Amino acid sequence: MKISLSSTTSRIVFLHVVAIALTAIFMPLVLFWLLSQETKSLHQRSMAEQASAIARYLKISPTGSATLALPGSLQAQFSRQYGRYFYAIVDQEGGLVASSIGAPLFPIGAPSGDGELDVEIGDSRIEGVSIRENVAGKLFTVQVGEDLGHRDVLTDDIVANFFLRVSWISIPILLLLLTVDIVIFGRALRPLRRASREAQEIGPSRTDIRLTTRGIPSDIQPLVEAINQALDRLDSGFRVQREFTADAAHELRTPLAILRARLEDVIDPRLRRQLQADIDLMSRIVGQLLEIAELDSLGGRQKERLDIKSLAKKLVGDMAPLAIRMKRQLSWSGGADPAWINGHPEMLYRALRNLVENAIRHTPPGTTVEVSVDDEGTVRISDQGPGIASEERELIFQRFWRRERSKSEGAGLGLSIVRKIVDAHEAELLVENGPEGGAVFKMRFLSVRPTAQQTASAA
Repeated sequence: MKISLSSTTSRIVFLHVVAIALTAIFMPLVLFWLLSQETKSLHQRSMAEQASAIARYLKISPTGSATLALPGSLQAQFSRQYGRYFYAIVDQEGGLVASSIGAPLFPIGAPSGDGELDVEIGDSRIEGVSIRENVAGKLFTVQVGEDLGHRDVLTDDIVANFFLRVSWISIPILLLLLTVDIVIFGRALRPLRRASREAQEIGPSRTDIRLTTRGIPSDIQPLVEAINQALDRLDSGFRVQREFTADAAHELRTPLAILRARLEDVIDPRLRRQLQADIDLMSRIVGQLLEIAELDSLGGRQKERLDIKSLAKKLVGDMAPLAIRMKRQLSWSGGADPAWINGHPEMLYRALRNLVENAIRHTPPGTTVEVSVDDEGTVRISDQGPGIASEERELIFQRFWRRERSKSEGAGLGLSIVRKIVDAHEAELLVENGPEGGAVFKMRFLSVRPTAQQTASAA
């Protein structure tokens, strides 16, 4: 079996081995330091206990002189023949009271009670402690040392105390290894997280996105390639569907035009008006189907900087004949300064047209549809119709939804087209009722500041 470092498993194993190797290097160093500290602490404690034991046999005579009378066991332990342990007692004037070597072990001014002292005597290195003891109101310095060349390891004490000391460090070490593992897995799975973020961008309007195979582990790369191939097939299916919708809508335009021309032969005026209304409705639905197909093809285009005020103002001028024909009024308001946004001019024009046309059709004759754009790029379209109930403000954007199908003049596609365009621009579409009735649609965009060149050209 061939193992490659490009696979997830081999990456994790390799990086984990590196982590364990580093741990194996530093762990013994830490353990050795702890063991050394524990050994030194035990040795210092042992020497201090022996010094205290010697001081107990220090006697003060009535004349004030000090004498040492050690029992046989201690005499044997500190004898020259044994040659392992040594002692010396010095009074507070610096006079030598007793010594196993005939002299002080350590300098008289050496610190007492804290830490170990060491000195070389001949070929031997003596290490021990120096403590002060009060005997019958007099201070004495008791020095005890051990020849390091003859010291035996106190195995039982060292093991017992060492593992008590080292147990507390086990949890931090495990937590450290866990942290290292998390970092290792995070680095190994970083390409997969990148692919996940790319996959979140894929949608009906962005079927052109494919997952990047660069950096993907070799054992997961076939899955990513299979997903990309599936996306190719889905993209092809969406394209066929869009082409079918567009072709069908184009084909329907011709018979509708023929029907409209033949309406002149209908004698009954009432029947002719009904047929004309039906053909207008069918033409409107066909136009919306074509619009949906064209919007899908426009979705992949690069957005550009545009003045939403100029676009809305142009739309009001284009829609004025429809408003007049339907006996409505159309007003426009907006400041002189441009409101720049990033977007697709064609898509936004169609969204605004659908909103204005919807407002014109739902406001009573003789009333006004108001279109305004503020300096932040927010478009506001209000009518004087019946308004929209709160429970229907999300339903109206669903494709083919109509409140009363028998009385509706459309197929329920216009507002769904608006929502699709707004979502493609990462904008916000709000619906509310005006204070005096009627519906109010607001489109909020991310405004951008114009460059100096654009400002000059606009002027």
